[in-house]
Amino acid sequence: MTGLEGSIWRVGHGREIELGRRSVIMAIINVTPDSFSDGGRFETVDAAVEQALRAVSEGAGIIDIGGESTRPNAATVSPSEEQARVLPVIEALRGRTQALISIDTYRAETARLAISAGAHIVNDVFGLQKEPDIADISAVTGAGLCIMHTGRDRVKLVDVIADQVHFLERSLDIAAASGVNRDRIVLDPGFGFAKETAEENLELMARFSELSRFGLPLLAGTSRKRFLGTVTGREVQGRDAATAATSALLRLQGAAVFRVHNVAINRDALDIADAMLNARQEFERKRPT
Repeated sequence: MTGLEGSIWRVGHGREIELGRRSVIMAIINVTPDSFSDGGRFETVDAAVEQALRAVSEGAGIIDIGGESTRPNAATVSPSEEQARVLPVIEALRGRTQALISIDTYRAETARLAISAGAHIVNDVFGLQKEPDIADISAVTGAGLCIMHTGRDRVKLVDVIADQVHFLERSLDIAAASGVNRDRIVLDPGFGFAKETAEENLELMARFSELSRFGLPLLAGTSRKRFLGTVTGREVQGRDAATAATSALLRLQGAAVFRVHNVAINRDALDIADAMLNARQEFERKRPT
């Protein structure tokens, strides 16, 4: 998917969202004490819901709720603890916003319960390869899937795009075997997830358009990642401008969905990128052949 090509992402509970013609923001809501950027800020249901509604008012179309930190070396929580954190937030949001709700989990049971509570999308940071039953749950419920590439717990191929293809093709095979329709799937190359150096992440950015080979919408999740700090010298909380810059650049390379902490600054950057793409499309339409 590149430029302004439109596609419909079909998700749970009979909902859908258009991708491609205007960039879509997925707001990060971490209901955790230890996430790398905002751990502890939104631990309570009320705080998480307030932040989610603020994100929607600033331009988010999707709210991504997570109950376990996925930063390197983060402590693992039990499934019951994860569910106790996220399910009340999803239930509270369901009746208060028309934004789509995503559950950030690699656990099939958490995904199932979250969808029952009102979630429309499962965002799996292990790309269906830790608990493949998530694919079965999507097939049965119609939930959308964010399938993310990761290099964790395995040996990667040297070439960054070859490794993306190697991993994501296996994930797509798992989805297909479970009967998940391709119009339920978005792919995420997983910036920062066992991408060991800033150079590796920057090469992935530079070659992002090569992922269009899958013919599926692409999600970019660079928000406040360490490689942005390496480039800019800024600590975590000072990386929102750099995040917005990467969002705009990746939009020009075909990304459709952007998972971010600071919605407002990314919405502005993406509105400019969208306007430029529209202008280019209009120019191409009018140009004499």
